[in-house]
Amino acid sequence: MPETHALLSPSAAHRWMHCTASPTVEAMLPDPGSPYAAEGTLAHAIAELKLRKAFVKPMGPKKFADRLKKIQEDPAYNPEMLPHTDAYLDYIEEIVHGFPSKPYVAAEARLDLSSIAPDCFGTADCLIIGGNDLHVIDFKYGKGKQVDAEENPQLRLYGIGAVLANSLFYDIHTVHLHIFQPRLDHVSTETIDRDELMDWGVFQVKPRAEEAHNGPGEYRAGDWCQFCRAKGRCQAQAKQMLDGVQPYREQDPCLMGNGDYAALLPQLSALKAWIGQVEDAALHRLLNGEEITGFKLVEGRSVRQWRDQDAAFDALTAAGYDRDLLYVRTPLTLSATEKLVGKTKFAKLVGEYVLKPPGAPTVAPASDKRPPYTTTPTPQEAFKN
Repeated sequence: MPETHALLSPSAAHRWMHCTASPTVEAMLPDPGSPYAAEGTLAHAIAELKLRKAFVKPMGPKKFADRLKKIQEDPAYNPEMLPHTDAYLDYIEEIVHGFPSKPYVAAEARLDLSSIAPDCFGTADCLIIGGNDLHVIDFKYGKGKQVDAEENPQLRLYGIGAVLANSLFYDIHTVHLHIFQPRLDHVSTETIDRDELMDWGVFQVKPRAEEAHNGPGEYRAGDWCQFCRAKGRCQAQAKQMLDGVQPYREQDPCLMGNGDYAALLPQLSALKAWIGQVEDAALHRLLNGEEITGFKLVEGRSVRQWRDQDAAFDALTAAGYDRDLLYVRTPLTLSATEKLVGKTKFAKLVGEYVLKPPGAPTVAPASDKRPPYTTTPTPQEAFKN
């Protein structure tokens, strides 16, 4: 389950390790919450229930069904959570069955990290320990951003916490850190020596954590601002965004060259996100009755909707209109059909009827893992027919 946040938390480590002022600032701002967070919390609850049933605390079918039904009553529940959490359980089973004897498995393990970061604690979704190996699996239900395990501060802190909590019982030499993100069909793993991991915590994390905890800290903007409560309000973030375009204010007005595009393109996604954050923060202030010179609140575009569609159609039918003309029968989209049937059965039953044409060309960084776009067919494509 998501962590109950202390001033410093593993889930925010990427942020407070870079911007040590962020915890103090965020503590002064309310947590707005989001439907995505509620959705993630519910998916984690289902994943935990299945994991406990399989490995931690066996329960009968009725007890499991009753607990699952209670979770499904939540408005945030979506049926697609079931196959995604099944995939998570399958991934864990694959790791467990890779041990020569039954390993120790823990679900939602509470971890104390106060020896590395003051008052810091977190909850790991799953721990597996056997022989000299520790596996830490983090279930990511979000699909807005792909998360990688390599040098992931949150996951590494979980690894440190798990080593500290279990060192009296297990002689851990190697730590395997896993990100399982089913909605993006993404799995990422980092394997690190225990001593290297502990050194990272002591020499890299601890000094930054103490600075962040004691305050006021240092403001520093970057990609870690994405989930900060101060985004769109922070002057350090504004300075970073505007400094990036400052050189183009001073150039002669002429057409940009390829070098200009190479300099500007990496900044665009961050700029677009920041613009939205600033607009949201300004809207919040105006809604609270504050004044921003030159701006006011107005009513946005509204879309008409039926007050009572059935009654309206009854009235049209009574006026002589054929009721069949008021309805349109359309097939489910491919994605909706796959959700209905399930990914595995869908591929087995109708996969041969699905085509995936090449996507339109789009600009991406050179580091993008996708192959370069080409209009020249491969030999396999050229001689396919």
